[in-house]
Amino acid sequence: MMAGSDSHRVVVTGVGVVSPIGIGQDAFWQNLIAGRSGIDLLTAFPSGGLPSKLAAEVRDFDPVEHIYHRKFLKVMSRDIQLGVASASMAMADAALPRGAIDPERLGVEFGAGHMSATPEELADAAKHLQQTADGVSFEGWAEDGLGEIAPLWLLKQLPNMPACHVAIEHDARGPNNTITSCESSALLALAEGMRAIERGAADAMIVGACSSYIHPLEIARLNLYENLSRGDDPRYACRPFDLNRDGTVAGEGAASFVLERYDHAIRRGAPIYCEILGVGAGCDGSDPANRASGLGLARSIDAALKRSNLTPRDLGHINAHGKGTRRDDVAEASAYYRSLGTIAESIPVTALKSYFGHFDAGAGAVELAGSLLAMRHGQLPMTLNYRTPDPLCRLNIVHDEPMKMSNGIALSVNRTRMGQSAAAVIRAV
Repeated sequence: MMAGSDSHRVVVTGVGVVSPIGIGQDAFWQNLIAGRSGIDLLTAFPSGGLPSKLAAEVRDFDPVEHIYHRKFLKVMSRDIQLGVASASMAMADAALPRGAIDPERLGVEFGAGHMSATPEELADAAKHLQQTADGVSFEGWAEDGLGEIAPLWLLKQLPNMPACHVAIEHDARGPNNTITSCESSALLALAEGMRAIERGAADAMIVGACSSYIHPLEIARLNLYENLSRGDDPRYACRPFDLNRDGTVAGEGAASFVLERYDHAIRRGAPIYCEILGVGAGCDGSDPANRASGLGLARSIDAALKRSNLTPRDLGHINAHGKGTRRDDVAEASAYYRSLGTIAESIPVTALKSYFGHFDAGAGAVELAGSLLAMRHGQLPMTLNYRTPDPLCRLNIVHDEPMKMSNGIALSVNRTRMGQSAAAVIRAV
């Protein structure tokens, strides 16, 4: 994963985004640079009994407008629909219609999160469970309940299905893989897609990630264990690195990218967003102290810089994980200091979850899209709701207004709740 000869260089030629601040990269970028948040009161289902009533929802999304094989919609969860739509947008942006590239040389690497079934899908089957003195009897379930479940029901919940459907949409017969590593999935998929091209297994790869927390079971689960913002004003809900932050916000979304060998892209006259210089990964391990200090993220950044042949001083900006919780933001800032040293205080940092919240695998992909578009337009979006610096997070947070970019090298990072981390270094071309 190191920059080298043209035959081994990997570039991004297409970007597709489905997010709470816009469907399609134009709408996404315009709202991002204008500082318009996608966080509001949850509307998908009643939230009266929930501790946190805020969410970042993708509104006005009609999968029929974006998905070619519409007969498959009945076996696509919302997560999958968002992901497949973003992949089709990326392929269109890269000017790669179906058949424009050898199907055997086109592959898919996709990140996916947890996909829950809706309670209604199992309600009829659950009626056959019987309460007895010894507990729940499954006799009725086995005899009659299973027949109430649709034969293809499970296909909506399998995390490998986004990669499967994307491959079917674009007749991609090359390497196909799924990454399920929560928030770090998108960057890890980026690394795998890069490797496939570098080892000569593909000329182009569709890479991305998708997920949705806008689901009754997911929202209930998050309210039980996640630090969600309990504020009443959606405008100030998600405040990464701010002293007064009170938690993150549940969201949904997806983004996809077309990766190509540099010489392949040049030969067909493709537009190029950036070159991927290096991707690194790491984990905190079992020691709670490592988790508190973000050791895994620091190791990821070290590895990405080493593979890119760069130093911290070469970085133009950091696209932060910026979850907006007290614990996670401090651990992330600590990782920057551990890896980059005191220069971490001067590198511009933007935290895009302040616009569209936190949503597992897909959030990292949407954030990466933000950096790619920032480099294309020469402007770095500001972090929303950053008012009071946290002395435990001494970072150069871009706030109040977008910043003109003078350096086209970016570090994008993501980290899971359990410390699995990934970092990517990209350079504008």
